Amino acid sequence: MAWFRNINIKTEHEIEIMRSAGQINAEALQAAHDAVCVGATTADINAAAEEVLKKYGVYSPFKNYPGPYPYPSSTTVSVNEELVHGIPGKRKLREGDIVSVDCGAVYEGFVADSAFSTGVGEISPDARRLLEVTEASLYKAIEKMIVGNHIGDVSAVVEKVAEANGFYVTHEYTGHGVGRDMHEGPQVPNYGIPGQGMLLRKGMTIAVEPMVLVGTRATRVLKDQWTVTSADRSLTAHFEHTIAVTNNGPLILTLLENGKGPGQIGPGLKLDRIRDN
Repeated sequence: MAWFRNINIKTEHEIEIMRSAGQINAEALQAAHDAVCVGATTADINAAAEEVLKKYGVYSPFKNYPGPYPYPSSTTVSVNEELVHGIPGKRKLREGDIVSVDCGAVYEGFVADSAFSTGVGEISPDARRLLEVTEASLYKAIEKMIVGNHIGDVSAVVEKVAEANGFYVTHEYTGHGVGRDMHEGPQVPNYGIPGQGMLLRKGMTIAVEPMVLVGTRATRVLKDQWTVTSADRSLTAHFEHTIAVTNNGPLILTLLENGKGPGQIGPGLKLDRIRDN
């Protein structure tokens, strides 16, 4: 994809529509989050999100998304070593697992896209730290999404936070612009150089999605041709929000009406607990 050619600046009205899409998507993810428990299947989690989408008469752009074959579900549900694109199915969640859920919603022709990771029951301190650091890297990156900054400023801070805390970011999968299409420009890697890359302008709407791994940054794709795992089968985590760049700073479009989301900590995250140097 020619990412630099596929950038669509949104009007304030269009951003309001995307905010509505984002709230629906957040509600679907909250339902998915509430369905996470020991013994639940990844299909159960997908079904919970789909019930919300159905309630609002919207659909997920994930379902039937083109690839090696049309993607079969409305969400991706990835467990432990599965970084992204896990296909919901019969896999049952166990105590101590990490589960990541990614969902999209199309409302009045505009897409919202977001994701969270959470623990199943009691998880290890190392797993909880992974979740905290991954979510912190997302909110640190969002802070950089101001008019006049560059994509490199956003990308670099994701890598900086992850690596300062002993983790790795994927170099193969990225965030992206989002709007009438699920994947628009610009491409937003999870690594970069501050001050470089495309200039951020008012009206850009971008899905930023840190994908963080414990062992190395290497990944592989499973035989189902969709699921991406860590190459060494170590734990992974994934968080994502859709954000609008405005003259008043970054506006997170994929939160619930109360300003919260299904993440471990959310916008109130105490970032000073996370090393960033």
